[in-house]
Amino acid sequence: MSRLLARIIGAFVVLSVLPVVVFRFVDPPLTSLMLIRAVETRSPSWARRWVPLRAVSPALLRAVVAAEDERFFVHHGVDWAALERAREYNERWRGRRLRGAGTITMQCARTVFLWPGRSYVRKALEVYLAHLLELAWGKQRILEVYVNSVEWGDRVYGVEAAAERYFGVPAARLDAWESALLAAVLPNPRRWSPAAPTPYLRARAALIAARAARENGRSRRVTQRGD
Repeated sequence: MSRLLARIIGAFVVLSVLPVVVFRFVDPPLTSLMLIRAVETRSPSWARRWVPLRAVSPALLRAVVAAEDERFFVHHGVDWAALERAREYNERWRGRRLRGAGTITMQCARTVFLWPGRSYVRKALEVYLAHLLELAWGKQRILEVYVNSVEWGDRVYGVEAAAERYFGVPAARLDAWESALLAAVLPNPRRWSPAAPTPYLRARAALIAARAARENGRSRRVTQRGD
């Protein structure tokens, strides 16, 4: 029994570590989410074109971090303090919309390797894979894979396809407001459209733009001081 358990654990480790190592150097040609959506919609087609991180507007990267994970460059894959706050909130306000605490790293792991939905099994795998990604990929690669894989609309994946679909420009030419609108729809990209924002979406985008500008200002001050 112990040998069988050891073999199962060993196989799980190999099967989880191998694709993580491969995708450190090879851009994922598709993701689990893309396959799931293709089955759901009964359509194997989608819009996606991979671009390196240097071909993405810095404004978009700042907006995504400001919207999804302000502590992205500080934590090691999982923001445990945010998870605890979310747990306390969800327990206190049962019946209301659940509050999540997934980091960009966790969302990247879920998008590329796992499935949508809420369960303790998936969350445990998400946390495990998030630590693997931080160890094997590092922040820049995680951010690159995330912005090239995240869902940005019905069968629209990645920032290049989203920029061209909604604003008619490549990802490198997105301005601060367009970037904020794209980041604002990420919680529900199949319901909201950056090209036709609701008043709520505009307000959310304005908040994200302000956060991103503030963070950009901090970065410039640190660079000027030489810290």
